[in-house]
Amino acid sequence: MQSLIGTGVALVTPFKEDFSIDTEALTRIVNFSVDGGIEYLVILGTTAENATLSQAEKELVIKTVVDSNKGRLPLVLGVGGNNTMKVVEELKTRDLSAFEAILSVSPYYNKPTQEGIYQHFKAVSEASPIPVIIYNVPGRTASNMLPATVLRLANDFKNIVAIKEAAGDIVQAMQIIKDKPKDFLVISGDDMIALPMVLAGGSGVISVIGQGFPKEFSEMIRLGLNHKVVDAYKIHYLLADSIDMIFEQGNPAGIKQLFQALGIAENTVRLPLVKVDESLANRLSEFVEKIYK
Repeated sequence: MQSLIGTGVALVTPFKEDFSIDTEALTRIVNFSVDGGIEYLVILGTTAENATLSQAEKELVIKTVVDSNKGRLPLVLGVGGNNTMKVVEELKTRDLSAFEAILSVSPYYNKPTQEGIYQHFKAVSEASPIPVIIYNVPGRTASNMLPATVLRLANDFKNIVAIKEAAGDIVQAMQIIKDKPKDFLVISGDDMIALPMVLAGGSGVISVIGQGFPKEFSEMIRLGLNHKVVDAYKIHYLLADSIDMIFEQGNPAGIKQLFQALGIAENTVRLPLVKVDESLANRLSEFVEKIYK
């Protein structure tokens, strides 16, 4: 899965002021990311406000990204949930021919045991006709997929090819990296520790900030993959404040405010999310001016 090494970005779903999907802005974001040098695009992840989209809107998002990408970069589709049977049904019925892999989040809210997580992803693996990236994000799911469970899945199912590890725990990530099968990819799901994870043996990142600063962030990851540590950390520290800021008042409210500052998309989010406050908006605008001055 060489195509999943480097920087992927978890695309936002831009909305107009009336909360309808802004397909023109989504096309601009895709082009901005592709032109900036990122390696692949992730559609309908958490950052896409997936939970607030109707099925028809999800199909519109997929079509817009596929059409605007025009085959330039590999695409990954978010297919996950806390109803295993529903996830399996989607995998069996959806046309996945346009996608390199699926990204499937660990079940949220239900708080399954480690055995429950394993059985869920066993069912996902058996239903999926394309490779699977499992996704651990305990800050949202309320249950942590432990390294032993990740390694068990990686060893038992050949089409489970990677994990997006977003526990924010570098020690946990290193445990997986140390014991993983040779070709299994450990992908950071946390922008702030993406570089340390890469330097520890990770394969890259699925990023939020990467779509705001695609040129800089993807170059940082490439430098890390090539063990050019000093140059990579120069970029990390250049962008570090922006990473803190975009998550300060929730994701994707922060990255959408950054897009507004860049003149690419509106900062509209759907309830229960709200826009960032004026103070943070001003700080993000000042940061954009500093980077692009």
